[in-house]
Amino acid sequence: MQKIVECVPNFSEGRDLAVIEQITSAIKDVEGVTLLDVDPGADTNRTVVTMVGGPDEVVEAAFQAIKRASEVIDMTQHSGAHARMGATDVCPFIPVSGMNMDDCAELSRTLGKRVGEELNIPVYLYEYSATAPDRQNLAVIRAGEYEGLADKLKDPHWKPDYGKAEFNARSGATVMGARKFLIAYNVNLNTRDQRKATDIALEIREAGRNARDPKTRKFIRDENGTPIKRPGTLKAVKAVGWYIDEYKMAQISMNLVDLEVTPFHIAFDEVVKEATKRGLHVSGSELVGLIPLNAMLDAGRYYLKKQTSSTAVSHAEIIRIAIQSMGLNEIAPFNPQERIIEYQLGSKNEHELVDLGVTEFVDELASDSPAPGGGSVSALGSAMAAGLTNMVGVLTFHKKGYKEHWAEIEELSNAAQALKDTFLYLVDEDTASFNQVMAAMRLPKKSDEQKVIRDQAIQKSTIYSAKIPLRVMQESFKIMQLAARMSEIGNQNSLSDAGVAILQAGAGLEGAAMNVLINIPGIDDKIIVADFHKQVSELRSQAKELSEKVLASINTKLLTPNA
Repeated sequence: MQKIVECVPNFSEGRDLAVIEQITSAIKDVEGVTLLDVDPGADTNRTVVTMVGGPDEVVEAAFQAIKRASEVIDMTQHSGAHARMGATDVCPFIPVSGMNMDDCAELSRTLGKRVGEELNIPVYLYEYSATAPDRQNLAVIRAGEYEGLADKLKDPHWKPDYGKAEFNARSGATVMGARKFLIAYNVNLNTRDQRKATDIALEIREAGRNARDPKTRKFIRDENGTPIKRPGTLKAVKAVGWYIDEYKMAQISMNLVDLEVTPFHIAFDEVVKEATKRGLHVSGSELVGLIPLNAMLDAGRYYLKKQTSSTAVSHAEIIRIAIQSMGLNEIAPFNPQERIIEYQLGSKNEHELVDLGVTEFVDELASDSPAPGGGSVSALGSAMAAGLTNMVGVLTFHKKGYKEHWAEIEELSNAAQALKDTFLYLVDEDTASFNQVMAAMRLPKKSDEQKVIRDQAIQKSTIYSAKIPLRVMQESFKIMQLAARMSEIGNQNSLSDAGVAILQAGAGLEGAAMNVLINIPGIDDKIIVADFHKQVSELRSQAKELSEKVLASINTKLLTPNA
């Protein structure tokens, strides 16, 4: 899975667009980072910036932005409605894919140390990065704001986590940490009555509403006369009801602060349930901003399971089901390529070959360019084998006569789907690895130092170029195993498809083996070479044994169908 992290630094400038542009330009200059949103506020005198990318690239972009902010923002001249304590007030990292909270906490520590040492800005860690319980809450750390920071730094209890305990008058202090992904999400009602929307919001939000006596309908109060709250039905959800004149409808507007606790499809269904109780109809919903791929996939699979359909279908189909089930197209078209974070990043630099049509791919293959070549073709062949394996599963799921195997079939199909996506990634990665070798070959070699650097680059890229087809071999054998099991318990009307999948994956494995072997002579490390030879030999032997056994069984069934 691609490693993607989101970073949302808040800068204490929301009025001077020229200053804001200087800060965001520092982010744009870092390759591998996408600037998703810049949201300045004049009253708050604050700008919220959202960027995503690989972890190392995002850390670099955040540092450059913080550095630029320290140069162009003078906190001695700052005022605004929003609480703040520094030029870069807060800088959280949020895991999107291939990352967890511990990974993001480590990124905040890496960045915090660099900011403290190189920019002489005191840094505090908060939320999941906090070094003490009383530093988890941002509001507690920021108490006293910039104006009270000089005195705060004199208190040993408030020694910063990074940087010196010295007041930096121009830049103040910065708070860094790791937090969960937050989604702003609105559900549409077939009414203009804001009061009805508010009633639902009070019912579902975690904070709930004031409790009433069921008989008298009066508020229930504690001994101090304070109304007692009745918790709402959804944890980690904040919600209000409002009327949007532009849409001529009332909405439930929610902030989902922990998708692991309450996914957005569960929030949607809960609103549907409460609306139905009140004689209302949910006509659709609206996502504000971007969403991680996994959230969309979880939603689509949820609705497929509700209709007792197989979830072992393509990501595109799962996402289509999610969009349709939740009415995400009602207010404006929901384009997955624009609204899903991973797709926004991937469309810029990945899947260049697999996005081609069949004719275009074959024409490219037939050109005088050495890449794509046999390695990419091997990966593509095994991707088709994975697709066939999954097809057998889909044609078996919920078919009479196979009920005892439905659970296992679903598991096998999902595994095949995941491997299909891996192979499609490897189609392009094989070509990319070859291009890395060519780039290393072109490095200068005039001086002894240049020769050493060039040789090291060639060795590194050649080893990687052998690792890619080796992975194709490993994953191809897994597909052969999945297809073999499908041939035993899957829809027997698709038996030939399982057989073709085994043949195709076997061809992909053999083709990949040749691409490992052709790279080996360029590798100097004898231990690595021996390991490559060992793995190639073992995988070839295992694949041959499996293929001969299963294909013999399949052919027997095909030749004697009524036996």
